[in-house]
Amino acid sequence: MSNRTANVERTTNETQICVEVNLDGDGQSDLSTGVPFLDHMIDQIARHGLIDISISAKGDLEIDDHHTVEDIGITLGQAISKAVGDKRGIRRYGHAYVPLDEALSRVVIDFSGRPGLIYPVEYPRARIGGFDVDLLSEFFHGFCNHALITLHIDSLRGENSHHIAETIFKAFGRALRMALEVDPRIGDSIPSTKGSL
Repeated sequence: MSNRTANVERTTNETQICVEVNLDGDGQSDLSTGVPFLDHMIDQIARHGLIDISISAKGDLEIDDHHTVEDIGITLGQAISKAVGDKRGIRRYGHAYVPLDEALSRVVIDFSGRPGLIYPVEYPRARIGGFDVDLLSEFFHGFCNHALITLHIDSLRGENSHHIAETIFKAFGRALRMALEVDPRIGDSIPSTKGSL
């Protein structure tokens, strides 16, 4: 298995973003997005996915967090896609259930090559601190569309918006870890009857 790392830069009139990933890391993160709650959530992906993630972002936060959050999702998705390559030898599918106190979430991933997000998540509050919870779906849409994955995210229960979001990101990290793991039983094969993903 080759070195599964990637570096992607994205520059628009709204954001300048640099993302580095190592799919075979140990969960280290170096995050400077300008959106503290998003840093906290991406740290969960790194820690529970055992993926090293470095993100440096500058965005038009004086307007709001929307462009920065969405574009980080896009760029992180591009980096993961680039690092995994043609997907030879990976498990392809991943799933995880994660609780946090009263909250419980389930995340299921398929590195299918077909982007799709199912996200029927409702939050009791519209904001977590100063962070707009609507932006979480924008992050995941951007990620799915550019990592080319099918992603199902379900909040099974929860009363605290922070707990719900955190269980989602922890489960997402663990599901990513499972899907991206090298499966020694399939060797250098692509996990699809079509022969490509």
